[in-house]
Parts: sequence; C-alpha cells; structure tokens
Amino acid sequence: KSMDFSHEKEADKEYEAPIKAKRSKPEDAGGDELVYHPVKLSRSDLYRPPTAEELNQLKEAESLFHCSLLKMQMEELLKEVVLSERRKGQIDLFIHTVTKLLQTFSNSQEVEISDLSWLSGAVQVPFIMVPKTTKGKFHMAPPASVDLIGSYPLGTCTKPHVMVDLAVTIPADILHPKDALNQRYARKRALYLAGLAEHLISSSDIGTMHYSCLHGNRLRPVLLLRPPGKESSNFTVRVHACPPPGFFKPSRFHPQRNNIRTEWYTGLQTSQSESTEPPTPHYNSSILGDLLPRAHLQFLSAVSSQCPAFTDGVALLKVWLRQRELDQGTGCFNGFLASMLMAYLLTTHRISNTMTAYQLLRNSLNFLASTDLTVNGISLSKDSDSTPSLSEFHSAFQVVFVDPSGHLNMCADMTACTYKQLQHEASVSMQFWDNPTVDGFHSLLMTPKTMIRTSDHVFQLCELVKLQSSCKKLNLLSELMDYSGNYVHTALPYILSLLQQGLGQRIHLLTHSLPPDPEWSVESEAPKYKDQPPLSFGLLLRPELAVSVLERGPSADSPKAAEFRQLWGSRSELRRFQDGAITEAVLWDGEKICQKRLVPRQIITHLLLLHADIPESCVRYVGAIVPSTGEEEGLLVVQSFDDLSRKLWKLEGLPLSITSVQGAHPALRYTQVFPPLPLKLDYSFFDRDKISRSLMPKEGKPCPAYITPITVICHMEGSGKWPHDPLAIRHIRAAFHISLGELLISVINMHADPDGLLFRIQVAYHREPQVLRESVSLGGLQVVRDNEEAQALEMATIHKPLLTSTLHGIQQQHTCFGAVCRLAKRWLGAQLFSSDITEDTADLLVASLFLQPAPFTPPGSPQVGFLRFLHLLSSFDWRNSPLIVNLNNQLSVADYTEIKNDFMASRESLPVMFIATPKDKKISVWTKRAPSVQMLQRVVMVAAESLKVLEHQLMDSSQIQDVRVVFRPPLDVYDVLIHLNHKQVPLLNQAVDPPAVTFSRGILTDKSGASSGGALPVVDYNPVSLYLTELREAFGDLALFFCDPYGGTVITVLWKPKAFTPMPFKASARSVEVTGEVVNTLPNVEAILEDFKIIGNGLVKSVEVRSERWSI
Repeated sequence: KSMDFSHEKEADKEYEAPIKAKRSKPEDAGGDELVYHPVKLSRSDLYRPPTAEELNQLKEAESLFHCSLLKMQMEELLKEVVLSERRKGQIDLFIHTVTKLLQTFSNSQEVEISDLSWLSGAVQVPFIMVPKTTKGKFHMAPPASVDLIGSYPLGTCTKPHVMVDLAVTIPADILHPKDALNQRYARKRALYLAGLAEHLISSSDIGTMHYSCLHGNRLRPVLLLRPPGKESSNFTVRVHACPPPGFFKPSRFHPQRNNIRTEWYTGLQTSQSESTEPPTPHYNSSILGDLLPRAHLQFLSAVSSQCPAFTDGVALLKVWLRQRELDQGTGCFNGFLASMLMAYLLTTHRISNTMTAYQLLRNSLNFLASTDLTVNGISLSKDSDSTPSLSEFHSAFQVVFVDPSGHLNMCADMTACTYKQLQHEASVSMQFWDNPTVDGFHSLLMTPKTMIRTSDHVFQLCELVKLQSSCKKLNLLSELMDYSGNYVHTALPYILSLLQQGLGQRIHLLTHSLPPDPEWSVESEAPKYKDQPPLSFGLLLRPELAVSVLERGPSADSPKAAEFRQLWGSRSELRRFQDGAITEAVLWDGEKICQKRLVPRQIITHLLLLHADIPESCVRYVGAIVPSTGEEEGLLVVQSFDDLSRKLWKLEGLPLSITSVQGAHPALRYTQVFPPLPLKLDYSFFDRDKISRSLMPKEGKPCPAYITPITVICHMEGSGKWPHDPLAIRHIRAAFHISLGELLISVINMHADPDGLLFRIQVAYHREPQVLRESVSLGGLQVVRDNEEAQALEMATIHKPLLTSTLHGIQQQHTCFGAVCRLAKRWLGAQLFSSDITEDTADLLVASLFLQPAPFTPPGSPQVGFLRFLHLLSSFDWRNSPLIVNLNNQLSVADYTEIKNDFMASRESLPVMFIATPKDKKISVWTKRAPSVQMLQRVVMVAAESLKVLEHQLMDSSQIQDVRVVFRPPLDVYDVLIHLNHKQVPLLNQAVDPPAVTFSRGILTDKSGASSGGALPVVDYNPVSLYLTELREAFGDLALFFCDPYGGTVITVLWKPKAFTPMPFKASARSVEVTGEVVNTLPNVEAILEDFKIIGNGLVKSVEVRSERWSI
C-alpha cells in the first residue's frame, strides 16, 4: 500500500526530487545509456552557504517529516476505530432480523391520544405528558418503511460506542397535518415507539431494550435495541420513529412561528391570537429534525462519493471531539454535525476533494478556530429566497449552522458557551499541531480532556429542581413552552449569560457539561428532568485578574451605573479612589492569596442567588482542594533573601569581591512544601553549650522546633592566587567564611536574619569541581577523572542555584507554579516517595506542565496543576521517551532531535526516569541515582490510583470533599513498621493527619515579646531523618526504608528480594547455617529488629513485624 507523504499545500502537485549536483556525461556513452560521474567540487563550492531556495527546501523537508509521521500515526488510529468486516456482518444480520420483526405486527383500534388502555402494563410511554391532554386520535399499524440512516450507511460509524440508526416511518393515516401543534406529533411518535417496544419485548432475537432521547431532546425519544448473548456490548441499534417525507410543510416550522399555544400549555384562558403568540424555534426544530434525516443521508452520500478521504476525515474529527467530551449529550457537536461541517467545507471549496484525511481534519479545525458561528452563521442551503434568513436564525438561536434544506438549524440546542469551547479547543490544537517539539498525535487524538483536568475551577449545580424557580425569577414562561417544560435546558443559557457577564475579564472561557442522554428501561416511566446528574461548569481563569478583590464599575453619573447596580445588587457601593474618581464598585472578601483565588466562587454564588434564586447550598464549588498554599510565607523568605544579598554585595574588606549571590534552596523558588517561618526562641527551653554557648536541646523535653537553614551560595571572583590543591582551596574557603562572619557581625551587627529566618552562606570557587577532577598519575601526567565528590560540589554550587533562579522565573510568569509544586511534593512525601523522586526532580516535573502544557493551556490553579502532575506521572512513557523540560525556551528543534536520538542510542545505561534540560541533555543529573525501576513502577501505579480516586471525589456530588484520602499511604505492602515517639518528631504539625495533642518545642507564640539574634540553637536538627540515614547505612543491603519527611510518625521497611538468600560466611548480624562443609549465613532477623530499637533509642516507640508477608 503506498503512503501519501505530501504536505497539504502540495496536495495536488507531483513531487520530483530536484537534482542540484553537477554531473558530467562522457562523450563515449553508447546509445541511450547515460553514465553519470560526480564532478569534483572546489573547496569554495563544497562549503558555500545554502541559497534561499535550498534553505526553503530544507525547511519543507523538516515540516514534511513532522507531518508525514503524524499522518502515519493517524492512519494506524483509523484502523483501530473503523468497523471490522466481522462487526459489520453482525450488524447487518441483526438489522435484517429487527426489520422483519417490525413488519409483522397488526393494526390496533383507534383511540384518543391520552387513552393508553391499548398498551399492556409491561411497557411505558417514553414521554412526560405535561399538560396531560391534547387533541388527536392514534392507532398502531406496521411501519410504512424501515430504513438505515445516519453514520452506518454513510461509513462514518466508529468504535468504541457503535450506534446504528434505523428510521421507522409512521404510516400517514396515523398522523394529521395539524399534529405539529401542541406536542400532538411528539406524543404520537412516543406512542408509536411504545407500540414497537411492546411488539418486540417478547422476541428472543432482541437482547435488551431501553428508551433514550436523541441528544437529550425529550421530544425525540428513541428505542435502543441490543443483540442477545455475547454481542450485546458490541453495538446498539437506535430506532427513530419519523413522519413520511414531506408530510409537514417545512414553512410551518419557521423559527419565528408558534406551534405551542399558551392557552393549551398553561390551561388558562388568554386573549392572544396566533400572531401574538411567542415563537417556538426549539420545538419547531425538533419536528423538522425528524422530517429530514433521509435527505441529509442522500446529501452526505453524494458529497462522500466525490471525496475518497471523507469518511476517514470524519472519523478523525469524531475521535478529536470524543477526547474533548464534546460529542455526547444535549447541545453537543456530534458526528452528524462533524460530517455536515466537512461537507460544508467541501461544497464551498474551502477544502479539496483530493485531500487526505489528515488534511481534512486540519482544515476543519482551522475553520472552527477562525469562524464564530455565534455571530456569523453558515448555511448549506443554495435556495435563500423561500427559507428563513441567517439573521432570523440568529435572533432565535445562539449558534447557527443551517442544513441543505435551508429550514433547520442543526445547532439549535447548542449554547454559545459550548461553541466557544469548541472554538477554543480547535485554536489550541492548531497552535501545537505544527510544533515539532510537541507529540502532536498524542496531544490531538490520544489524550482525554476531562473537565476536571482542563478547567482551573469547577462548580456544580446539585439540586436541579431549583431551576424551576430560576425560570420563574427570570420570567422565562415562553421559553419554557418552547422547551416543552424542560426547565434545565430553559434556564441554562440565561445562567451562562449571567455568569459570563459577572466574571467578565477574570476568565478566558466558561464551559459547562452537556447533560447526558438519559437511558431507562422500557418498563419504567420517563425520568423527571431533575433526575439527571448535576450540571457542571468549568472556568478557565486569567490568573492575574481572577484574584482581584475589587470590581470597579462606571462613574456614579454614568448611564451604565444603573446597569452595574442592577447586576450586583446590594454588593455595589460608591467608592472614592486615590485618583479622585468616585465610581460604583464591589469589594470581595479575601486577604491571603488562597482566599483571593476563591473570589470567582463569591461572584458565582452571589449572582445565582440574586438573579436566579439558587441558594449557595445548591452550588458545590471545586476550586481550592487545600485551604492554604503558603504563598505569603514563601514571599517573606524571598524578600529576606533579597535584603541579605544586598547587604552581602555592599560588604567591604574581603580580599576578593563577591561575584554572585545565589539561592540554592526550594524556599527561594517558592516551591518549599512548608516555607521556613520566622521563629522567636524561648531560651529557658534550652541548655547552653559551655564552649560555643550554643543552645542545646534539654534531655527529657520534646525535640525542639526544626530550624530550616536556607542555603545561599556566594561565588568569589577568580584570581591567580587561588591554589590548585583541593585541600588548600578548602582552607581558603574556610578563611573566607570566618572573614564573612566577622564582617556581617561587625558591619551589620547580624547574627541571624532580623526576620527570624536562618540563612546558611556557603562560599564557592567556580573552578573547584574541575580541580577535584584533576589528579597526577604515577608517570607524572595530569589525568582528569570525574568523581562523586566533584559531582556533588558541582550540583550544590552550580546546578542547584541555576535551577532555583530559573524556576523562580517560572513562578513570576505563572503565579500558581509554586503552589502546584508544594502540593505535588506533599503527595510524594505522604506516599513515601520523596527519597526516590527528589525535590528538584518534582519541581522539574511540574515545570514541564507549565512549559509544555499541550493539549491543555498552562494550569491556572493549584488543583488542576496537581491533577495533571498525577496524570503525567502515571501516563508518561518513561521507558521509551525522555521528558524534555525546555527551561527559558533555550532548546531548538535540533536539540530535541539530538536528545531523543542520544536517549534511544544509550537507553540501557541511562536513568529509568530521564529528564533533559538545556544544561543537561545527556545525563539527567537530577534522576541519576533514583528512582529505581521498581520504585518508578510503584509511583506510576499509586499516581494512577490517586488520580482516579481524587477526580471521582471532586466530580461526584454525593461524596464529601476530603483530598487527604490520596495523601494517606497504603501500609499493607510493607514488611516492618517502626512507630516513632511523637514527642521526638519535630515536624509533627506538618503531618497529613496531625494528632490532637501538641508539644511545646521552645518557640514563643507571642512574637513581640522576644528579640531576635543572640545564641544560635542547633540548626537542621531532625532526629527522624538522622535515624533514617543510620538505618540505610547499616541495613541498606537488606532492606529499603521509607518515611514521610513532613511529620511522618512511621518508618516503613521493605526487605529486599535477595536479603534472605544464603551467603558465604562473614561476621555480621547474621545467623550461621552449616551444611556439610559449606558454611553460609542468613540475616538474623531478631537481632536486626532489636538493632532498630537500639539505634533509635528514645525515638522508636515500637516495632511492628508483619511476618505474614515474609518468611525466612
């Protein structure tokens, strides 16, 4: 099978490879045979810069390669989603069976529409009969015809949800030309379906039968049939009852005409004539939709026959829509609309019949991104004289796309917000489509975009019955008639418009879930409107504007002031501003950043209560999964560091000047899980060391509060006087440290930072790592060898400060970056993974979500960032792909290719989690030591489960929001649990579930009472981490040890698989086993467990052995 590798612009051209090299043709070449010999080029010709034409060809080749790869991936995807011949055979057989069954039942007697006595009790009518009665007679008769319609005969039917549409034509003698009025036709249609269901229910050839509604429209119930046995999940046949073609005049369903009389609907006498009745455009389009499916199939078949790739193009567009949750439910952009859109582009010659499926998808998305159907509708109709105008459609509907007949708006049920979401998604897709640094195929067609993972904030309206009172408050009686009493669909567009107006510039996009098509048993009554799942709304925020607590309105004397007051009600008040202006304004509550993030919630609940009578108790807001995210504390640390660095720059009296002052601590890039807090010490809590006069912990008292040293690296200028011996350099640095300390105390009178924070200043010399690598061999030659000491020093003095300043820049650009990092690292710590995925690694993983968010936009809230972090961990292909974090946008396309090629070439020798950055393309210094393959598998598994639990909890209104569920680790997989004494855990208050009992740890709560400075306490003293280090050093060959660094009170132990294999004799904590002349040793578990207690004397409370998990 030949593949088409041409780019869309060259779709219709034949490709010929241009031959630029000069050739010589020898004179003696006989006959027609040509013999070519390459001419020797001069040096200047060989190295001549490429011409503009050659550069264009190179660029084109690169672009073609990217597109060709994408095209081949799409072709493979199409093989997965199109129906197999076997499946088609099953469908055809079942359709044949159903068609025969439908033509075998007899006529029934004519009765009033409201008389259901002819139906047995086994089947209910799929219709809510409100009002109860309407005029008209009904009887059952065999269908006039049974036809396949929709995607299956067109060839655009795709897996996984295979839906085959069958149109059953209601005989003309059952219907009356005036049945378009007052739901008569809709009720007859429902009765006819109930009659079909009653006839089919006894047949053994039908597996299961359910009722549903076409795209959630209760006026258009359908009958769902599934085959019996194993095939029942393979496909569903959807039976539509339709009037005979041309039975009703299309002009009767003009969007400005009325077909539901107020007097009939309300039951009240009115003096309104037909001309003054409100129009019923949505009701009209429901009936028109039943009149035209065969005509639509004929139209699409004609278009499809002209364009060979049409069916594949539609299939790809349907996959794209499904991944964005836009193809199912009320007002969705379904497969039918996707087919019609592509047909529109073909008939208007915006795309060519010879294009490939890849090009059809690209052009369709480009059209959607650039065309706003809420303002400029489009029409497939050629006859504009006898059909309604586009402006008439726009006055009745929010989104306009007119079918070939010119009478039906196919987007009648779609809200403007849904179309704006579709437009936004198409625009985002087009942005990364051509970006060779993004995996376009995966982002376009393979990544599901659920609302909770796409929107920054989500809220739900839970008690939908309250929307009845909203319709009353918003005075929507005529709209309620138009929607035949469906108060949810009636109120939704008005609520969206209200929220859009109130949120204004704070949001990029407001989206809402599409109410799913209800499905119920044929033996049950039609579900009430309130029985559907809660309505969910998503906000895509502008982070810089969303947190503003002030809503400044027009000046007091402006004509718009009354409008502003009407929108905001009692919250609006006159205020004078610093510039002297007196304007209307609304001030929202919020002091801390985490409170300001919830300003949208205040706006939404206020507007819904004021204008739509929806109480706050009905609004379930999912915007801040943690109450505080520590931004203010982090900002204080950074401000103190800036102040200290200014003082260091101003120091005079050092032999060499300071060339740079760099932070090398997570707190200085806003990503420390718990930023260091200013502390005021209670000196009576401590003993004083006799020599250094430092404060020492008293025996018997709880462990003192942990004091975090914030590392600062000071680079000194280069000089020829720096020695070349590592020991001498250390001595010089020590002298600089002493000199710096004396200067800081004498010049600035500074022992510790006046804010109560503690900084650890480390002097660095930029050539020291290189000096550590140099050594002299026995032969007197200088040898350069890398070693762990040099790497560790380079990491501490060069890599970490650079990473800190770079990530600090990302925080300035994306205000919630730090909060996402803190949440991610708190989860890693709580799940006992922080020794495997280090702080720096976690920060880089989160940075990748902001720098390369495709197919999303950068996270705008901590919540959505955390969910995407869990998704990245659990779904990224760590085995076969490097994670490239393009810090400062320094990597070019060539760098990406080079990184991927080098990675594939040396995969086996590289870390299992490979993270490449502009300064580290080949080694992945941050993940070189950890995690191991086994630990990464565990991380992936726990992340996937946490994501599933958390997303379900956030979106399921029946569940209490308690995100701590995913922060509690499963301890049943560990062999030994070492329980710690709470008194000696200094960070106990940071635990996921902190105990009710607290301990005094030598800190004064009244911060005004004590002066800072004075004697220093023991810094960086955490008995838990010191104990953990000792355990790993002593027993690291036998077991793995894990602990939550943030207040964890349990150390978990996992024996290594080879720990209990007999080994040759050596003196250690092992028991001896003698077999004949062979002496082996085994670990002496009792002695090891006893050692755990001895090493941790005073810290260890108990050791819990789970011997059911292992045996010696």
